[in-house]
Amino acid sequence: MNAMKSAKQRRGVTKAQRNRRKAEGSRAAKKQEQTLRPFLTVPVNEELLAPNNSYGAPDFVTRGFYVDRPFRCKDCGKDQVWTATQQKWWYEVAKGFAWSTAIRCRACRRKEQERQANARQVHLEGTARKKARLL
Repeated sequence: MNAMKSAKQRRGVTKAQRNRRKAEGSRAAKKQEQTLRPFLTVPVNEELLAPNNSYGAPDFVTRGFYVDRPFRCKDCGKDQVWTATQQKWWYEVAKGFAWSTAIRCRACRRKEQERQANARQVHLEGTARKKARLL
């Protein structure tokens, strides 16, 4: 004899079945994408991406791999390429925001970091002097 289940129990069973089907479908889709992945691309590992609280997924996630992306440096105006391996590091290792892209070349990025460090140092010195005057 089959015992009756409450609505809460039925929802739990249904949710588990849906999750299992979804996982099976995504595994099959990933296998297919990996076989169709173009040469010189880097695969995406979705588990390593930082959560982004968005309704959609970035193009590299839906595509399943990173591709080289050209961009123009914001400061010097040189044409640059943000490589697939650099993107993988940024999104998966450094946990960068999924919708961000490169805007500065390496040299200009270093200059900007130095400028920010100097500005931070000036600010901290100023606040230290202000606190010393108040005491």
